[in-house]
Amino acid sequence: MILVGTSGWQYRDWRDRFYPAGLPQRRWLEHYAERFATVEVNNAFYRLPERETFAQWRERTPADFCVAVKMSRYLTHIKRLREPEEPVARFLGRAEALGDRLGPVLLQLPPNLRADVAALDATLARFPAGVRVAVEPRHPSWWTAQTRRVLEARGAALCWADRRSRPVAPLWRTAGFGYLRLHEGRAEPRPRYGPTALGSWLTRVAAVYDEREPVYVYFNNDPGGAAVVDATALAGIARRRGLPVSRTPTGATA
Repeated sequence: MILVGTSGWQYRDWRDRFYPAGLPQRRWLEHYAERFATVEVNNAFYRLPERETFAQWRERTPADFCVAVKMSRYLTHIKRLREPEEPVARFLGRAEALGDRLGPVLLQLPPNLRADVAALDATLARFPAGVRVAVEPRHPSWWTAQTRRVLEARGAALCWADRRSRPVAPLWRTAGFGYLRLHEGRAEPRPRYGPTALGSWLTRVAAVYDEREPVYVYFNNDPGGAAVVDATALAGIARRRGLPVSRTPTGATA
């Protein structure tokens, strides 16, 4: 099952494109969750929301909605995976208020963080077995068999990533779920993705994951509402290919 959404929902330039002009911003999450079944929360990376905020998100979304949450940069960029016990416990102590709405936790590593597989293993060990974790390394030193073994042993997914319609990470399968982030396409108007690029990613996903396995796909190319249009286009291609995919808006334009 492909669960497709965007990396966040609170973008002012989506007004009149995705959000009706008269809809107050405090109701944007409800509008989004009626049209998408999942979202990736990026702002938790910069400032970890209070537990009450996570609980409110749960109350404001339907039962089938899923929230992926980006791990606080305190662990990944400041502590650089050292001493993970307290940062992970604090993060989960808040994010778990999402209850059954909690999706994968994304660990995005700094581009200048060289491979430290022992530190990654110690960090992943702090997450309970029921919490899905995806890891997005961004330094090439991580692309080793040792890294892959640790991800597989901990049941963590290697985050597949795209920039300018090209993969920027190995297409390893390391868990029973997938996680794909699309940062920037090459189509016009930029940073949109074209149908060829979207179709190629669906081909890669279908070749690696069974239709019963969840694959979370998030568009991070938010300027001008491109993410909404591209997420809708990807879902349309998936449906035409007979691939199961979550709900998306109809008639999205940017």
